[in-house]
Amino acid sequence: MKILISNDDGYQAPGIVALYEALKDVAEVEVVAPEHNNSAKSNALTLHSPLYVHTAGNGFRYVNGTPADCVHIALTGLLGYRPDLVVSGINNGANMGDDTIYSGTVGAAMEGYLFGIPAIAFSQTEKGWAHINDAGRFARELVQQVMAHEIGGKAWLLNVNIPNKPFDELKPMKVCRLGRRHAAEKVISQDSPRGDTMYWIGGAGAAKDGAEGTDFHATAQGHVSMTPLKVDLTDHEALAHWAQTASELAAHGKAGA
Repeated sequence: MKILISNDDGYQAPGIVALYEALKDVAEVEVVAPEHNNSAKSNALTLHSPLYVHTAGNGFRYVNGTPADCVHIALTGLLGYRPDLVVSGINNGANMGDDTIYSGTVGAAMEGYLFGIPAIAFSQTEKGWAHINDAGRFARELVQQVMAHEIGGKAWLLNVNIPNKPFDELKPMKVCRLGRRHAAEKVISQDSPRGDTMYWIGGAGAAKDGAEGTDFHATAQGHVSMTPLKVDLTDHEALAHWAQTASELAAHGKAGA
């Protein structure tokens, strides 16, 4: 089995080191990750400046780009082969609910999925890397079990959040839907040394929908959450409504006037 590992915290982050150490004995593993922290870069690709690849002393390759850049160039020429699995993480903090839209961790895994390769995004629910090797151990077991059953089928994308607990204290994994958050906290403004106003994006909001069955609820109870994701953003339930609306607009002219 061949596995490509990436992340959004950068190639030196404890999470990606723990993931590599956990998987290196069960597969042929390559690491291609961002040079610097690229949290919240989602699926962004760098299109207007060149990307450079360098190799660190431990053999990890790092790129001056986004998580999606790393996976994209790895799959389109850098590796020279097609891996069986793309794994992203282990992220420093949760990627649940609305976080998945912004997450560079999920974005890296999704890039593999868009190329038709099964992919998993791993995150810890709290920042600080507590019990990161235990999270790596869980990731290893999940990768082995899932690939034993799913290899050879169609591509899939999983989002996994692991509580920061010792391995033996992790409760059984639950398959969950994404929860929802409240709006983000207020923007933080400061005066720069030159007198300009600087703005910092505020922290993520609290859970708005953390009901039973969501990733928020499962991890709060000490379970590992696993959510299968898809890329189709179409609001299928609203198609009929908007088809009728478009028809009515067309009857009054192209602009609806």
